[in-house]
Amino acid sequence: MPASERLRSPAGGGPECDLDELLGRVERGDQAAYEVVYDRLAGPVFGLIRTVLRDPAQSEEVAQDVLLEVWRGADKFDPARGSAMTWATTIAHRRAVDRVRSVAAEAHRDQESAARLSLTTDDVADEAVASIERERVRRCLGSLTDIQRESVLLAYYGGYTYPDVARLLDVAVATIKTRIRDGLLRMRDCMGVAA
Repeated sequence: MPASERLRSPAGGGPECDLDELLGRVERGDQAAYEVVYDRLAGPVFGLIRTVLRDPAQSEEVAQDVLLEVWRGADKFDPARGSAMTWATTIAHRRAVDRVRSVAAEAHRDQESAARLSLTTDDVADEAVASIERERVRRCLGSLTDIQRESVLLAYYGGYTYPDVARLLDVAVATIKTRIRDGLLRMRDCMGVAA
């Protein structure tokens, strides 16, 4: 009679054979005891995991991991802290929750990655052109005289009207108009813009 049958038979403890005792045998490497433990735990472990994960394939995978952990970690079972069933289902629940978190984190990473990649090549090209243009404008602003640059910056980047610029700089409006006109002509030439 095979060892697994002896464990299941009344002489070997039968179905009533205590899981706690069987885990002690598993800890010592008793494969027949593990087969019985496996048979008794597989259903409850899978059922618990299935309620958390819902996906049957993932549930099977996690259940196999849990039952392997029971085989490899039988020495960690402490009957003083609870029953073998409680110990195994605690491992199962923890593993199922870890899988849910892992899947959620992966989905979040995928969404972030997709958002970063959603920039089209047109967007990238537009940004590159805009960057080049900004640099050209800065360079050309640097070629203006100080009074031209100050007047142009106040009018075009500060949003002030010619009379406002004249008041801020305490200069006649006609003088401001001349400075801005001369500055814009110089910028046009610098940037190579046709009139």
